[in-house]
Amino acid sequence: MADTVLVTGGAGFIGSHVADELIARGLHVVVLDDLSGGFSENVPEGAEFVEGSIVDTQLIHELFTKYKFSYVYHLAAYAAEGLSHFIKKFNYENNLIGSINLINASVNYEVKCVVFTSSIAVYGQNQLPMTEDMVPVPEDSYGIAKLAVEQDLQASHEMFGLDYVVFRPHNVYGERQNIGDRYRNVVGIFMNQLMQGQPMTIFGDGEQSRAFSYIQDVAPIIAGSPFNSRALNQVFNVGAETPHTVNELAEIVAGAMECEKKITYLDARNEVLHAFSSHQKLHEVFGDAPKVSLDDGVLRMAAWAKKVGAKRGKTFEGVEILKNMPKSWQEALTESAR
Repeated sequence: MADTVLVTGGAGFIGSHVADELIARGLHVVVLDDLSGGFSENVPEGAEFVEGSIVDTQLIHELFTKYKFSYVYHLAAYAAEGLSHFIKKFNYENNLIGSINLINASVNYEVKCVVFTSSIAVYGQNQLPMTEDMVPVPEDSYGIAKLAVEQDLQASHEMFGLDYVVFRPHNVYGERQNIGDRYRNVVGIFMNQLMQGQPMTIFGDGEQSRAFSYIQDVAPIIAGSPFNSRALNQVFNVGAETPHTVNELAEIVAGAMECEKKITYLDARNEVLHAFSSHQKLHEVFGDAPKVSLDDGVLRMAAWAKKVGAKRGKTFEGVEILKNMPKSWQEALTESAR
């Protein structure tokens, strides 16, 4: 009988692709997602879908009792780094406390391994390229929450013998991304703006750089990780090797969408200017997987985006702090309140 695995956030972007890979491996997949950022149509055929939240401790208990999961893939998160400064309580409840609910259940129900998607945000403004042995210095509440979960997984392994694998992906893009989210996923934001005839908006001068990572270079590695004994109880950077500026990205996206490149530059926001990682440790354990170039990956995503069409962006209604929030986000809040 096939092992049963839980994929939290499996109706979302990365989670649904990981669920695809697990089903292809012959595993019985249960997806848990509250649909706050995902869509039920993203849940792969062959997976069981449960609509609910990781902060619901009673639901978590019921699911672990019913399914007796062998593996837990925890990808559920509200992954808006910049916004997390202004939604601290929401961020910690969903990204930290919800994760602890899963760790508690994994210990109590003797899960074999928890696979957790952390973030490059744990590094903060660090030396480049960022390596797993660096001391993390997160600069936003999202990164702080992710680091706390990493540390609790390590402590739970030492205390209870719970195995884990942690990945720190960065700037992942591709099909099924929520292009209507105005606070995260710059590739999707650009495509959505262009399909609505709007200029692409860039905070600051656009010379900040990231290594934008195509989903199919990330999801298979995450899915297969607990079955690789060398990966257990380790932390890995995962994603693309080559950094590009946001200005370069805008040029590539406009070309892929066959649109005129129009850009509106906004006031700079408080963010790390340059962030990209070393993947030497990943390659040593998982081998050298083929890499999709930014041009090719954006073309693939653009073809998908044109099919699904533009999405109306939602304004986050539960903002807790307004001080120093980017002006464009404040204006959006004002408009939605009218």
